[in-house]
Amino acid sequence: MQLLLTLWMLIAPSFAANPNTSHPHNGVATKFTNPAKATLSASESATLSSGKAVLKQIQEGNGGRGVAIFDVSATPDQVWQVITSFNNYPSYIDELSNVQSYATKGNDLFVDFTISSWGFEVQYYIQHDYQPAKGYMTWTLDYSRESDLDDSTGYWLVYPSPLDPSKTRVEYSVDLRIKGWVPGFIQTMLAETGVENATKWVKREAEKL
Repeated sequence: MQLLLTLWMLIAPSFAANPNTSHPHNGVATKFTNPAKATLSASESATLSSGKAVLKQIQEGNGGRGVAIFDVSATPDQVWQVITSFNNYPSYIDELSNVQSYATKGNDLFVDFTISSWGFEVQYYIQHDYQPAKGYMTWTLDYSRESDLDDSTGYWLVYPSPLDPSKTRVEYSVDLRIKGWVPGFIQTMLAETGVENATKWVKREAEKL
């Protein structure tokens, strides 16, 4: 992951995240509202039954949407506890050097993320719509602030596993758009690695609880 981030940073334009300046646009990636549970093929269900995660990557424009589906031996509340512990993310994910929650407005949670690698930093601001009673949390960039990413949208879905009600099914999807031109193979690897890492840290930390 560190190598991929470094390659991206070396060929991307200079970064200028600024909390006092609006983002250049209000979104180019697909925004998710009340996301639906994925329909799985027989082979994908078999993968989940074996204890492995289902991972997908879809190329879209100047980025890609990654999808991860996996089961966790924990309750939905425990899974949400981990996912929403934003300030603990740097201890969960090596590439995140700093994460700070900076506002809460009703169900909206605003968080400042910084990715660091080899002396380079990428900073971006995310607005989450947290709906635990409905089993999901969606997000977009906070477009009132300028992020180094061109766009990022996605969602978490959390519900009892259809395979085993004592476990929790987690679905994660992120659509990542990068400023400037980046080779397709790097976009693909970034998305694939991102969703694979999501399955690891959420599962690991939730099962500790």
